[in-house]
Amino acid sequence: MTVVGPFGVSVRDPALEADVRAGLTAVEAGLVEATKSDVVFITEAAQHLVRAGGKRFRPLLLLLAAQFGDPYAPGVVPSAVVVELTHLATLYHDDIMDEAEVRRGVPSANARWNNSVAVLTGDFLFSRASSIVAELGTQAVRIQAEAFERLVTGQIQETAGPQEGEDPIAHHLGVIAGKTGSLIAVAGRLGAMMAGAGEGVVNTLAQYGERIGIAFQLADDVLDISSDGAESGKTPGTDLREGVVTLPVLRLREMAARGGSPADRALCDLLAGDLTDDGRLADALAGLRAHPALERARQDALSFAEQARQTLEPLPDTAAKAALAELCDAVADRTS
Repeated sequence: MTVVGPFGVSVRDPALEADVRAGLTAVEAGLVEATKSDVVFITEAAQHLVRAGGKRFRPLLLLLAAQFGDPYAPGVVPSAVVVELTHLATLYHDDIMDEAEVRRGVPSANARWNNSVAVLTGDFLFSRASSIVAELGTQAVRIQAEAFERLVTGQIQETAGPQEGEDPIAHHLGVIAGKTGSLIAVAGRLGAMMAGAGEGVVNTLAQYGERIGIAFQLADDVLDISSDGAESGKTPGTDLREGVVTLPVLRLREMAARGGSPADRALCDLLAGDLTDDGRLADALAGLRAHPALERARQDALSFAEQARQTLEPLPDTAAKAALAELCDAVADRTS
């Protein structure tokens, strides 16, 4: 058995392993080339997160989706570069909004330079992604534009919060579908589409991408609380410190509202207060790590991963399908 890609995904087919490894290598080269500029400082800032590494989850999914058509088709690798560039651009912007200091184990761009450099670098990456996708045809441009609209809408909805009478958990899941699921759905769609797969296969892989994308983000919600910085490459409790309400907190509030203990309500009060103080943040993390709400949120992530797996059922039984199915477990129940 061999291993390829992030999360330790096992690939039992040597030909598939070779294809995916070669594809990821080509994507990496494409990312470096796409982030070059005649201005040396722009190159440095644009390649800051590229060179920091990362799981390359979206390119991996796209390359596996391409296996249901011609994985060597000329649009496959460029479309993977487009999706990853778009993702990287959102990270520059997210770190500004979150006032994050660490990303992928290195100082965030806003911490290393300043907010202006970070936001403009994110915009530069968006422009490069747009330039590449324009070469892939009008349909690819439309798919990218619609996903970007959903991504931004999800971010705005997160900032605005749930409307009066709206279920906070349903609102959170909708935000995640937009912010994270939409771009991962594009990875599934473009990978299959650029490889010339049939419409039914393309739609199936797009649905799979969205569902596993939600599972991916819900697992991140859990990791923000359960992991340490060495595991995740991010400062633990970043979302809590910045007042970003994630699923473990929402599950805690739900439990407290349904007859929870005084300790539940006290933890809710702590989480609703100022967590910029390191001591209060540590207390909040300890409380959530010991609370069943965290395990409930973990089970929610596993549930969406299982939905993603079930989405694959109509596809032919191939090594690529097996790898995508295994990715469901690896994404939802991970430590980093």
